[in-house]
Amino acid sequence: MLSALKRAFFKENTVKGASLILIVTLALSNILGVFRDHFLAARIPTDRLDIYFAAFRIPDLIFNVLILGSIAAAFVPVYSNYLKEKGREEADRIAQTTMTVGIFVLIISVALLYFLIPSLMTLLVPNFDVAKRLETVSLARWLLISPLFFGVSYFIGGFLNAHKRFLAYSVAPLVYNLSIIAGVLIFSGTHGVGGAVIGVIIGAFLHMAIQIPSLLQVGFKPKIVLDFKNEGMQRILKLMVPRAIGLGANQIMLFAFTGFASAFAGGIAIYNFADNIQTVPSVIFGNSFAMAVFPTLAALSVKVKEEKDQFEAYFLKSIKAILFFMVPATVLLIILRAQVIRIILGYGFFGWSDTKTASATLGLFAVGIIAQGLVPLFARSFYAMHDTKTPMYASIIAIVSSILIGYGFSKIATDAVFGISTLALAFSVGSWINLFVLIYKLREKIDLQTVRVISFAFNVIFITVVMGIAVQMSKYAVASFLDIDRVRFLAVQIVVALAVGLVSYLGLAWIFKFEEIRK
Repeated sequence: MLSALKRAFFKENTVKGASLILIVTLALSNILGVFRDHFLAARIPTDRLDIYFAAFRIPDLIFNVLILGSIAAAFVPVYSNYLKEKGREEADRIAQTTMTVGIFVLIISVALLYFLIPSLMTLLVPNFDVAKRLETVSLARWLLISPLFFGVSYFIGGFLNAHKRFLAYSVAPLVYNLSIIAGVLIFSGTHGVGGAVIGVIIGAFLHMAIQIPSLLQVGFKPKIVLDFKNEGMQRILKLMVPRAIGLGANQIMLFAFTGFASAFAGGIAIYNFADNIQTVPSVIFGNSFAMAVFPTLAALSVKVKEEKDQFEAYFLKSIKAILFFMVPATVLLIILRAQVIRIILGYGFFGWSDTKTASATLGLFAVGIIAQGLVPLFARSFYAMHDTKTPMYASIIAIVSSILIGYGFSKIATDAVFGISTLALAFSVGSWINLFVLIYKLREKIDLQTVRVISFAFNVIFITVVMGIAVQMSKYAVASFLDIDRVRFLAVQIVVALAVGLVSYLGLAWIFKFEEIRK
């Protein structure tokens, strides 16, 4: 048993194997995320959770800009290219330099932000009273520890992904979410939101630690190396800057939305809860396929005819797979949004007014789920071609649009339901803008086989509509026989509706010979 588990952690994965690993572990991670949010909502008052989510904004800024910007967009494509063309020794030297520079920059950034947090928090949550803002500052300073662990962890994950080893990287988020759940269950009674913060910090450390054995097994030797003259390192820095700018712009949007939501007690928490739920389909079915195919795309060159054909084939297969899962997931979430919110969050301190606001917010988030599922694949296709500027421009255009729309709605909002749900709508509109810009620009580089994609999408939409009708009918049928105001009967309604949806959708897909289910 132990030896089998060890082999699974250390072996190289195919694209298909990696996709399966990522789908399963991301699904489990998101299920744990649902339990995490359930316990947060049940055990901590919603207005107190505003402090927790607001405190995350600044540490998340470091994580997204400095960590994701360098690993996903810059390190993996360059390292994969060097591994293929110049050998392991040269590639590992780039990895050692990247890790050294990354950790140094993280330490400096954390130290600087530690002192800037009080001023930044005044801008972030202008509607908090003084006591609430001071508590948010304190928790945010503690949370600055987590980006240091995540910095090392995501570098290790990028290295393992480049070597097509995905299991340890995929298991790490499971450990992270379990740690937060444990922190809430054990410490929230005595430390309130501080209990969740304890879980976050311990979880970030474990997120890193669980990947170290796989890193050592692959043969990487950590060293302090500062080789800025290295052509590969210069290329990483060049690719990283546009990606960091794009992610920084996204953080500005989240800053703005946090400020808008702070006008309503519990608004920040409700927005984040709904956001966490709506990301489940896009993370499982969008990010997983994009992450799994990324090392393969990064190793191909669109300048070579044969490799370009392979690039386009992998891309088409991935986009069809994402649409196959994302379209029905979107419809299911829209139809069952109220039931989902009630079963996950409707306990303890999370009251009926919070439930109504969260349900409306989730419904408008769902409008953009398909776009959110496709954007990672399109963006990584540009990264694979060593182009991080185009996704940056697309992201900035989308984010500016979202902020302007959100600001307009916030000025006319009279209650929490309208004020928070329209922020979700603004985000969804921005997601579609982002996708359309990426599609337009990617058509200049590769053949997107638009006719085949549209034809496939129409087929998926057709069987999804049939599925949606079946789900809606089953939902009303259960409600006519059972009192769904009771939690156990509400759960029965959800299970029956999902079962009907799953059977009808997959059955129709089998009848119409979709290769996504037949292979």
